[in-house]
Order: sequence, then structure tokens, then C-alpha cells
Amino acid sequence: MTEHSIPDEGRQPRAARPAAPADPRGAQARAPKARDTPGATALPAQAQARTGDATASPSDEHSQSHGPSAQQPDPHRPRPAGQDSPDGTLEGAPGGEERRTGQPRPPGSGPAAMRRDGDRLRFVGAATRRIARGIDLDEIVMGLCRATVPTFSDAILVYLRDPLPVGEERPSGALVLRLRRTDRIPEEPDTEGGTLPTLQVQADLVTTAELCEVRPGGALAEVLRGVRPVFADTPAARAALPELLGEGRTVPGGQRTILAPLRGRRRVIGAAVFLRRPDRPAFEGDDLLVAAQLATHSALGIDKAVLYGREAYIADELQRTMLPETLPRPTGVRLASRYLPAAETARVGGDWYDAIPLPGSRVALVVGDVMGHSMTSAAIMGQLRTTAQTLAGLDLPPQEVLHHLDEQAQRLGSDRMATCLYAVYDPVAHRITIANAGHPPPVLLHLGGRAEVLRVPPGAPIGVGGVDFEAVELDAPAGATLLLYTDGLVESRLRDVWTGIEQLRERLAATAQLTGPDHPPPLEALCDDVLDMLGPGDRDDDIALLAARFDGIAPSDVAYWYLEPEDATPARARRLARSALERWGLQELTDSLELLVSEVVTNAVRYASRPVTLRLLRTDVLRCEVGDDVPQLPRLRQARATDEGGRGLYLVNRLARRWGATRLSTGKVVWFELNHGSTPESSRN
Repeated sequence: MTEHSIPDEGRQPRAARPAAPADPRGAQARAPKARDTPGATALPAQAQARTGDATASPSDEHSQSHGPSAQQPDPHRPRPAGQDSPDGTLEGAPGGEERRTGQPRPPGSGPAAMRRDGDRLRFVGAATRRIARGIDLDEIVMGLCRATVPTFSDAILVYLRDPLPVGEERPSGALVLRLRRTDRIPEEPDTEGGTLPTLQVQADLVTTAELCEVRPGGALAEVLRGVRPVFADTPAARAALPELLGEGRTVPGGQRTILAPLRGRRRVIGAAVFLRRPDRPAFEGDDLLVAAQLATHSALGIDKAVLYGREAYIADELQRTMLPETLPRPTGVRLASRYLPAAETARVGGDWYDAIPLPGSRVALVVGDVMGHSMTSAAIMGQLRTTAQTLAGLDLPPQEVLHHLDEQAQRLGSDRMATCLYAVYDPVAHRITIANAGHPPPVLLHLGGRAEVLRVPPGAPIGVGGVDFEAVELDAPAGATLLLYTDGLVESRLRDVWTGIEQLRERLAATAQLTGPDHPPPLEALCDDVLDMLGPGDRDDDIALLAARFDGIAPSDVAYWYLEPEDATPARARRLARSALERWGLQELTDSLELLVSEVVTNAVRYASRPVTLRLLRTDVLRCEVGDDVPQLPRLRQARATDEGGRGLYLVNRLARRWGATRLSTGKVVWFELNHGSTPESSRN
């Protein structure tokens, strides 16, 4: 048998094609019925001559294919465009059958409907992407409103449960919906000077009831339980919308309003109402599917946002409790601090700072950095900070404090490492003692504007173990500012740590030049200016910053004595205190000071075996400190009427502005403060 080539692409040799198929679809495609439809295109004459010849043998068909004038139409060959009607139906098929099945095409399923379906899919994809970009609750709700108005609806109302349940919480009480956000198309003038038609109920919707309590078993509860969006003309929606919006408020009827419940992973968390204006085509049945998709994505996003908000709150609260809520106001030094997390999504970290008042008007300045910025780092930081506070209360030297911190870090785990810098400032001696454990060195800004990086032995980080720490004692002149910081301030992917330290030093010197050589820059403004040196790519780690302005205490404002533990010592202490007040011009405090000094010194002399110390400090308050070699701290107690003693601390507590007792390595110190120029009763806090 001779094969004949077929000029049409994709056409098979006739010998390879089966005979007349038994499939009615193939028969119908080869022999379409003629119809007298107006506007129909007539088949070619050659095809009309062969229309009814359905019984031709294969040999006849093959022989008839030689002549082009008698060629039989090939069922597998693409049909000429002229034989298909514009709506995609086959010409000659009554009722508009499908191209391949021959079944009647459902109404509205032509190319225009397919384009509308494609537009819906593209809109849903874009809208869900916009909703998914939100992190917090407001961003997600705003994303839903901005994505739907005006593309999908002319106005939208979003109601959310109040309060929103978090995670697996089982809400108690009635279901209350709160109007969270509304959005609509603003009224705009058209090109002819008039105004475009607006949604008739917009004025009512603006004043819609903000709160709605869903009645159990009511129409709104049934719609919310059903989850699926409904049109306003359904019986359920007609009864539910007045309950949601409030009595007397109407919405467009028919299919111009969609009520869509918002269901999260566990329960219904709200509802959304989509509305269209009368001049715009009403919603279609497929728009309910679009509303369902928008509601589902929004509800799941809101669920995640609520969980994220709870985690962020926990992280913020954890970080807030790990750091000092307020800084103390020790004598002779002013303090300021800053803390910045590594990023908005990493709110907790291992950086910390602290200022701890010590006996003798001294203050301990601490800054540290635990590796990482996570919950684990914050937890370790909290333990180390608590340990440092406890060790500071024992009045240990800085190097001993770091040694005990190193032991504590090793007890917490083998990979618990941190850097720390511990400094003790003495305002009377104008000296500062610093010990370092692998931390960046502090920077001292002098009163004249010169900034220097202090030479402090670097030491090994805390947690390494088996290392010794060294402390250095340096001058701390009055008016100077000490800046303690973590490496997040000076180190990033764009610069190494020493480059950052040099930039910090230059920044401090430049800031000091603005206020002149005799006036140091304000502490709060100085901290803000230091943080301004951070560029867009310099925030790789969290930052802790502690600034200390050394005011010191002048020698003329200090009176210090050694007293032997004798019976006459309290009387001598009263005379010395009276003479100091006369020298300072504070005679109005004589009676109060003599009484309190007599009580405290009497207690010290009663139990001490070595000389007792008495020191008076005049600053913004008058401070008295009495030290002895007995480690037991006095406790305030209520004396009974028959007791001969036990009322000394009661008098101190009543007359002093503040008082306290601190244990030292050599004993203890009991101190109290009196306000200047105040009577005993008014000197209390």
C-alpha cells in the first residue's frame, strides 16, 4: 500500500488511522448536522457533498482522497477557524455543543466567563499575598480592607471577637464582636462636575454599633457557626445583619452584600461584611467563593498575629524584667542607659546593664553580653545578673565578682559564655576600679572634651573556666563621663570592633565640643547621639549602653572618724556630728542627727570588738554611715511595752529619709539620710 503524505502538521497516515470510529463523538465531529441558524457559516461544497456518506469503505475513502476536490474532512485535523462560531461552539451543532463532547454548554461558560474566572483567581492570589504580608493584627486587617476596596467591594466592615482568644485558650463569657476597621470608596467628583454615586448606607455604617453581643442560638450565631459566606437576601442573613450592625441600619439588598464569618484554626473570631453600590454590578455566585477565600486567609492570619503578639509581649516583658526598671540615684554620680534589641523580630537578647549602690556611697557599674539573642540567652543573662547583684552585696572586689560569675556560668552549662565588665566607683576618693572579662573596653570622656579608651586588661570571657581576672584602679575626675557598652554598638558585618571603638571615641569627642570645654554634654542627649552613629547595616546584635557622669564628693563635704568601742563613744559621736553640722551651716538638723547617731553608734559599740567608723557626707542630702566588725545585720522590730531596748531602729525609721544596712567583708555598715533644711517629720519620704 502506498503511503501519501499529509501536508497538515500533526496529521497521521490514513493507513495508521482506524476505520470509521464507533465513538459517537467522532462520528458527530465528522458529520455535523446542518442547522438553519441565522448567521451560521455554510460548510464547503465538497464537505456538503460528503456529509451523508458515512458508510464508505476504507478503500473507497482511500481512493477518494487522491483528488483535492473530493477530499473527505479529517476528524483529527484542526478545523478551519471559519467553521467554529465565535463563542467556541461547533457550527451546525444545535444548541451550541461543546467542541469535543457535543454536550450542551452551560450558560455563562464562554470565553467571557473564563476571563472572569481568571480575573477572580488573579485577584484572590494578589489579595491573599497582601494579607499574608502582615505580621501584627492591624496590618492584616488593613491588608484585607485595602485588597478588597475598591477591587472587590465598595465598602467593608471587619468585626473581631473582643477579646481575641490566644492559641488554645477557651474563651469564657458571651461572644462579643467589636468593629475593628471600616473602609470604603470616598465620594469623588466625576468629569462633568457632579459626584459619583455613593453607597447609600455609608452614613449609617460610619455610626454602626461598635460592639455586638451575639445571642446564643440567634440568627447571627447560626450564620457564624455555618462558616460559609451568605448574601444579604438569604433568610439567615436578613435576620443576622440587623443584629450585627444594630437596629435601624440597612445594607444594600439582593446580592450586593456578603456576610462572611471569619473562622480561625479553632473557632470563629469575627465577621466581614462586603458591600457594593447600586450603580455597580451585583455580586455573583462565584464571589461567595472569593469572599470565603479572603475570610479564611484573614482569619488564619489574625490567629497567627495574635499568637505573635502574645509571644512579643512575653519577650518584651521578659526583657523588661531582666533589665533595671529604673536606675538608682547614688551619691556623686548620675546615670543614663539605653537598650536596643537586635531586630523587631528578636526582642530579647543576652545584653544587660546594671548599677548597684554599695556601702560607702560607692556604686558598681556592670555591663555584660551573653552570646545570642534568644529566650535562652535572656534566661542566662537574668541568672548572671542576679548573681552579680548578690556578689556586689557582699562588697567583693571586681576581680572576685568576675571569678564567681565564671564559676556560675560553668554550672549553668558547658556552652554558657558571656563577656562582662565590672567597675566600682568611689565618689569620695574619685577613683574607679575596673575588671574585664572579654568585654570591649570602656571610653572615658573628660570635661575638656578629650575622649580616651581606657587601658583595661581584656581577660577571658565568663564561662571559659580556669582563668584569672585582673583589676586596675584609675582616676575618675569630677565632670568626666564613663561609657560602658556592648559589642553591638561598635561591631557589625560592615566594620570590625576596633574600627567601631575608634568611631565611638571620635563621636564622643565631637559631641563634647558642642557644649564647650567647661560644660559636659547632658547624659540623655549623649546616649541618643551615640546611638545615632548606627547606620542601616550596623544592627546585627542587641545593644546595651550605660553612661555614668562622675560628680564626686568634695573633701570639704566629708567628715570621717574612728571611734573606740567604749561607753563614752556615743557621747563623743554626738559632739563630732554637732561640730560638723555647725561647719556646714546645717544647725537645723542638730537634734535629729544627734539622736540618730547616738542610737546607731550605741548599737555598734555594744557588740563591736574593733574601732567603729563614723562618716558624714554632705551632698543633696546629709548621709551618715556607721561601720563595725559585726556581720549580723540589725532588724527592725516592734518593741513591747515592757522591753528596755529595741526602739533605736524604730526611731531611725521614723525620723530618717531613708536608712539601710549592708554587709561587708569586714563587718557591716548602717546608714541613714536626712533632708537639708527639713524638720524631722517632713524629712521622711
